[in-house]
Parts: sequence; structure tokens; C-alpha cells
Amino acid sequence: MIKVGILGYGNLGRGVEAAVTKSDDMELLAIYTRRDPKTVTVKTNTTVKSTADLDTGKEDIDVLVICGGSATDLPEMTPKYAKLYNVIDSFDTHARIPEHYTNVDNASKAAGKIGLISCGWDPGMFSLNRLYATSILPDGQAYTFWGKGVSQGHSDAIRRIEGVVDARQYTVPVEDALRRVRNGENPELSTREKHTRECYVVVEEGADKARIEKEIKEMPNYFSDYDTTVNFISEEELKKNHSGLPHGGSVIYTGETGFDGNKHVIEYSLNLDSNPEFTGAVLTAYARAIDRLNKEGVTGAKTVFDIAPAYLSPVSADELRAHFL
Repeated sequence: MIKVGILGYGNLGRGVEAAVTKSDDMELLAIYTRRDPKTVTVKTNTTVKSTADLDTGKEDIDVLVICGGSATDLPEMTPKYAKLYNVIDSFDTHARIPEHYTNVDNASKAAGKIGLISCGWDPGMFSLNRLYATSILPDGQAYTFWGKGVSQGHSDAIRRIEGVVDARQYTVPVEDALRRVRNGENPELSTREKHTRECYVVVEEGADKARIEKEIKEMPNYFSDYDTTVNFISEEELKKNHSGLPHGGSVIYTGETGFDGNKHVIEYSLNLDSNPEFTGAVLTAYARAIDRLNKEGVTGAKTVFDIAPAYLSPVSADELRAHFL
């Protein structure tokens, strides 16, 4: 049995908890929290412990799944715990992935562990499909569209702003851009031309809404490159109309082969009722992979590009060849 620990018990942590319980080769050893463990109620009978227990480096876990936010949590947490355990995260600030990779690589190699970063569906499953498509059809162009759906990372980034109580951010594809790509027009599209961002924000009484809106719209790596709409609403309205966490999107690749310019369109799409539950399921599959690889002597930072698909499956290699190939 692969012994798994979860650090952080928000939406993503609960998604990992559910996925691990459905995996016959995994055992959820503990959930770790920065809060008082006595105040945290979990879905399973799993023990809830303090992060202070993790800090000892003596917890009997094979993989620690770190379920924090990319804005401030993961850049600090993942390198810290990579010095002690095999770790995996869903870091999704694309512009900072190289920096994050280097920090985790240094920490995990020194400890003889593996640190898998930026795992989920994007970055993650979408990343793989971009790689497959561009490798097969080098003469082409990749497009990625997200939504309409709630971005956990962007919502978390808004919640970190002073005066914000809660928030949901929807990423919305621009329909005309999507139509042109599917038609094989190969348009040159800027970031702003592909998506818009819709924010629904609950603020503290008396908060400076103008300042908060300005901070959101000017936030680098999150909102500054997009047409962003900020809607201030009540907490009741947020709970009534924006309590779900749906998401999805498509990777679309258009390319040509041969000497006569034969055209091809590759599309990989997801339609998710629950973004965090699906992301948690991806993290759980890759947790299995890094446990296996570390037992084979592999160390250092990894991404989904470095993991062979067979390592994700609980099924034996013989069964994979017989039934999946």
C-alpha cells in the first residue's frame, strides 16, 4: 500500500481525499493542516494532524500531496517539504514554473526524493496533449481554451487581497476565437483575444471597492493581460449562485502533413462538474507514479512530461498490454 499524506484541506484536499479512498493500492495516512486539527472535520476516518508533525520529517508517508494555492503557498511549501518527503503539487502560475522547478529540484535531489510539480489538468493533462500534438505534427499551431469555469488559483489570488472575504473567478473563452480555430483558420490570437475573466467578489463592510478592483485588474500573471469584469456581490448571492466549482476546456491543434498540405485537427476536451475533484484524481494517479519511481532510485524535480504513462496505473504491465494497448 502506498501511504499518502495530504497537506491542506480545502476544496483540492477534499478532492484528493476522495480519490485516494477509491484507490485500492493506497492508504490515506493523515491530513495535515495549519489550523488547529481539532477544528477540522474530514469526510473519512483519517487522522488530522498539525503541520508541526510534518516538520519533523518523521511522518511515515510515501507521498505528500500539497494542496495549497499557487500565489503564495506552493512556492514556499513544496521546496520545504521536498527536503523531507516525496511531494506533488498543482502549481499553476505558468510564468513561474521554471523558477519553481529549480527550487524543488535542488531540495528533492539533496534529500534523495522526488518533487513532481504543476500536476493537474492544466498544467498537466493539457500539457501532455500539447506535447503529443506538436511532436506528431510539427508544422502546426496549438491553441488552449479554458472554461467557462471557476479557476481555483485565480479565485484564491483574489481572496488574498486585503478586504476580500470570498471570491469566484470564471474564465470564459471568446466564442469567435474558438470558432475560428476549430474551422482551421489558424488565427494569430493574443492572450486578451482568447479569454475574458469574470470575477464575483464579496468584500468586508466599508472596504475600498475601487482599490480592490484596481488590484484585481492589474495583478500580473493573473488578470493584467485579460479583459476583466469585477462584480461585487453579497455573501448570500455568492453561496446561492456560485457555490459550484465546474470547469473544463480544450486543447486544439491544427497542423499539416505531406507535400500537398493535408490538414488535421486534434482536440482534447474536458467538461468537469468539479474542478478540484478531477484535479485531485490526477494528483492521486501521479502520486502512485512518483512513489514507484523513487523506489527505483529516481530523485529530483519532475513534471508530467517525465513520467511514463504505465507508472500512473494500478494495473500490471501485462494487463495494460492485453487490454489497453
